[in-house]
Formats: sequence, C-alpha cells, structure tokens
Amino acid sequence: MKITSMLNAFGLAAVFLAGPVSAQNVKWDMANEYQETSIHGQAQKVFTDTAKSASGGSIEITNHFSGSIGYKSKEHFDAVGDGALPIANTSMGQVAGIEPMFLLSSLPFLVGSADEAKLLWDVARPAYEEIFARNNQILLYASPWPPAGVWAKKAIVSKDALADVKIRAWDASGTSTLINAGAAAIQMSWADVVPQLASGGIDGVLTSAEGGTNAKFWEHLSHFSALNYSMSLNMTHVNKDSWDALSDAQRTALQTAAAAASNAAWGALASRVSENYADMEANGITVIRDVPAGFLGELSLAGEQVYADWLAKVGDAGQKILDEFRAKRGS
Repeated sequence: MKITSMLNAFGLAAVFLAGPVSAQNVKWDMANEYQETSIHGQAQKVFTDTAKSASGGSIEITNHFSGSIGYKSKEHFDAVGDGALPIANTSMGQVAGIEPMFLLSSLPFLVGSADEAKLLWDVARPAYEEIFARNNQILLYASPWPPAGVWAKKAIVSKDALADVKIRAWDASGTSTLINAGAAAIQMSWADVVPQLASGGIDGVLTSAEGGTNAKFWEHLSHFSALNYSMSLNMTHVNKDSWDALSDAQRTALQTAAAAASNAAWGALASRVSENYADMEANGITVIRDVPAGFLGELSLAGEQVYADWLAKVGDAGQKILDEFRAKRGS
C-alpha cells in the first residue's frame, strides 16, 4: 500500500488541530534501519506527514531510511534515551538484550494471525510504556511485521532441510529456536543481511515475505517457506527531554500522528502478504504456503526453551501478559 493510499484510506491527508500551535519550530531526524518501501517505512511517512500538518507546520521530521543516519536498530534504544537521536523506529527484538520484555512479540508461534498480534500489543503496551519511561523515552506507536518465514536456496519444510543451513535471525529468540532445530543460525542486524548473502556468509534468512521483498532477496535466494513463526514489532519512540520541550499542542499533534501511523500499519497487513507473494513469484521465488504441520510442531518444540529463558528474565510481569493474552484470545 503506497503512502498516498494510506493517507487517503484513513482520511489523513490534511489533519489540523484546533487552537494555537507553539511558534517554536521543531526539526528532528528520525532513524529507521529498514527501507522506505517497507510497511514500517510507509507508516512512518504517514506519521511524519501527519505530524507536520497537525502541528501547523511547526514539527518537521526528516526520515532516514535504510540505516542512512548511521545507527542500527540495536543502537536506537540507547541513542534515543541519551538524546543522540530525538526519535527512532526500532526493531524491538534487536534491543531485547537491553530489556528482555522486548522479545515478547517475536516469541515463536505465540500469535497465529494479525488479530492476535494486535491483541498481544494491546495487552503488553502498558509494560512497554513503563520500560520506555524508565529509560527517558516516550513510546508513540508500534508497527507489525507480517508473519516470518525462511528465505533460502531451497524449500525449508523439514528438519533435514534445515540442518546446518547458515541462517540469519533478528534476535535471540529466533537464533535459539533455529539452533535447537539443527540450523547454523546467527543473530544479525538487517543492514548486514544483503552483504552477507552476497558474500556467502549466510545462505538463509528468517524474516517476513515483506522484509525479503523490500531487500530483493530474489537476487540471492530462490525459496520462501511460510512458517508463520512470529509477527514481531517495530516501535517508534522519542527522547523524553525532546518531548518535554514541545508545547502541549505539539505533543497532541504527535499523538495524532502516532494514531494515524498505527492505523496505517495495522490496516496494511491484510493486503501486504498477498502483494508480497505476487511480487516474489513474479521475480522467480517459489513460495511454499503450506509447510507440513509436523515440521511446524518440531519447530515449536525447538522454541520451548526460549519461553523458559524469557520468563526467567522477565518473571511474573511476563507471565501475567501471557496469561492475559491467552485469556482474551480464548485459549
């Protein structure tokens, strides 16, 4: 879904707040390790466009996609907290080493649909907000990744096929699950993936159809196995000192922009997977939509230790979120 379609779909092409806006003009640089064409990049453009219009032009945010500002996702959390960056859009699994709660959205096979992913986000949001607050930051919104699978040079539909494949995962959860299932998995930032594919350093990637499509993985790989492993989150967060320096009207404008971006991102999920699959197949990728249930069960078992390790770190707070999510989901 293109940026103009997102804006038109949610009626956000011209959003203005009633009442005066501070004469203090704000110019921020916003970091994002992922491409402008990604679901996160497109929603971010909704955010920055709406922030400008809703603030009467007093907030101007320059987007820096594809890591062009020089920070990787794993560096965003500290950079925003310290004020080196005013605002960032961050892949949260990559900062789970700092705050293990951020691993929640990429726990293996926890959610099975977009509705479940949104429910998990709604349940966990207060816990996320408290973590950001403790680290001198304000959480604005989350944008979801479509379901993750494995891009490789062959179909990954059994443990035999996965054995010893040099595969990248974005966080410790995916790395541990894949290693337990027999792969030679390593954790790697997104900016390093294509260079490593090109050099032969890796020959597979755990990510969504979305991620691989935006990075044109068909230049290096031939198959995508739709595992529905997880639907992890990116989050947009702002330095609290920068936030506090805004006028009330400007803060309201950013909240309006955050709601617009959130609606755009979650609303785009429904069509994004089918659009990605069409692009992939047009570029020669074999998409395995129906991965054998037995193999998925084996992967789920391989991920059980991930849950135990995660709960050991987050304690009762994590268990409470899982219990509430499962109760609201009805299982």
